[in-house]
Amino acid sequence: MITLHEVHEQGSEAVRAAVLAFGARHPLDGPGAEPDWSWAEKHFTYLIEAIMGTAAPPQNSAAAIVRRTKNEAIGFLLAVNTRPNYRCPICVKRQRHSL
Repeated sequence: MITLHEVHEQGSEAVRAAVLAFGARHPLDGPGAEPDWSWAEKHFTYLIEAIMGTAAPPQNSAAAIVRRTKNEAIGFLLAVNTRPNYRCPICVKRQRHSL
């Protein structure tokens, strides 16, 4: 499974900007603080696991599923990067469960 760090290292400028924006959604001590990359990485992994759970038609090979999942996760980062007030879906889900 690809990590957020690997996506940043291997990605285009747009992908790198999207990774940085995703990290910024996970501040250490509140808005404006440095990103908590450990937390962002965990949430990216959870996001990939959620995508992989929906991307596994039986006729596809494991390599094809992993490749599709990686592309979908990067597509997600690029899509939400253009939205100024989006929230990490994993953070939102966890917040709902803690209420």
